[in-house]
Amino acid sequence: MQLADPIPAPANDNPSPSAESAAVKAAPAAPGAEHHDPFSAHAAQTLRLPIHVNARGLALGIIATIAFVYALQWAQKFLVPLLLGIFIAYTLNPLVLFLERRLRIKRAIGATIVTVVILVLMGGVLNRVQGEFFNIIDELPTITQKVTRILTRASGGQPSTIQQMQAAAAQIEQATSSVGGQKSSTRKAMPAAAAAGGSFKIMDWVLAGSMGFIGFVTQATMVVFLVFFLLLAGDTFKRKLVKLTGPSLSRKKVTVHILDDINTSIQNYMFMLLVTNTLLALLMWVALRAIGLENAGAWAIFAGLMHIMPYFGPLLITALTGLVAFMQFESLEMVLLVAGASLAIATLVGTVIATWMTGKIAKMNAAAVFVSLLFWGWLWGMWGLLLGVPVVVMIKVVAERVEGMEVLAELLGE
Repeated sequence: MQLADPIPAPANDNPSPSAESAAVKAAPAAPGAEHHDPFSAHAAQTLRLPIHVNARGLALGIIATIAFVYALQWAQKFLVPLLLGIFIAYTLNPLVLFLERRLRIKRAIGATIVTVVILVLMGGVLNRVQGEFFNIIDELPTITQKVTRILTRASGGQPSTIQQMQAAAAQIEQATSSVGGQKSSTRKAMPAAAAAGGSFKIMDWVLAGSMGFIGFVTQATMVVFLVFFLLLAGDTFKRKLVKLTGPSLSRKKVTVHILDDINTSIQNYMFMLLVTNTLLALLMWVALRAIGLENAGAWAIFAGLMHIMPYFGPLLITALTGLVAFMQFESLEMVLLVAGASLAIATLVGTVIATWMTGKIAKMNAAAVFVSLLFWGWLWGMWGLLLGVPVVVMIKVVAERVEGMEVLAELLGE
């Protein structure tokens, strides 16, 4: 009996992994063939960061940001005194608390005492140095004459570029006015009108300066009253803000932590400004008085006020004191001495002491501080340079506690 032939096993189209690896090992690599690593290709694909942009949300965000910046600039005359009063109240609040808790003085009386004492001290200092400020104002015509004489001496008696441009403009005007009799008569009548209009321009300038001074006094009075009422209120607004957050206990805790952090950061920063600027003013007064610069007290107070502006304040102090030294001594050595002393003191106090204290208090990186100063200076001018850092400190404290603002807190942090 003949048995049937065995049925052959079907060919395996999908070889096992062991067989496949053996085949790979056995197969020699073709010469010149490129080796493509599938893992490296996959890694290159995964390195791409997909960004999903919501065009509508992005457009609305840009429009809202522009509108917010415009509102800040439009409300400058309201926001600047408000922020200034809030920051000054933060600075003086520990004194009121000391009188209230240690000496058992009622808050209303303590706030009144602190406000009156600060005003009396400021008035005494200004009364002491007002003569020096008036001397600086009286010497402005003399300084102008000195500048003109020095520029004439530096040009060697030759007409300067501005004078040459004025002469060329006069020649062009004469050539134009010679065409036509009517035009000539019109040109002859113009200098008289210009001379008549010059006095009105001077009066307008004087009136504008007077109105500016009156506006400054008005805003200063508003700031004083705002500081007094904020000191009088105490933690009333804090309790109201906590109450407005809702019944949730966790939200109230977060709000309390935010307000406490803002309170601590602003108080420490303003105390640091008070200490460093007072120290700089004293050192500037000693140095300028030892050198022999006139009105040293006025320039020292000006230096202490301008040093509130980081980076820009020391440069302005150095330039102005160097210019004043040049006007007084007319010597390059004295200019270098005065400017070098101003720069050295500003560097010692501003770069070493203030930077170290700011880093400990605000915990912000220098690049973020500088960019914020550029923004607030562009937005509010000098007031923006003065208030920019405290505002950014408040924003950083809020960003660290509020969900969705972690990116901003990371950018501002050190």
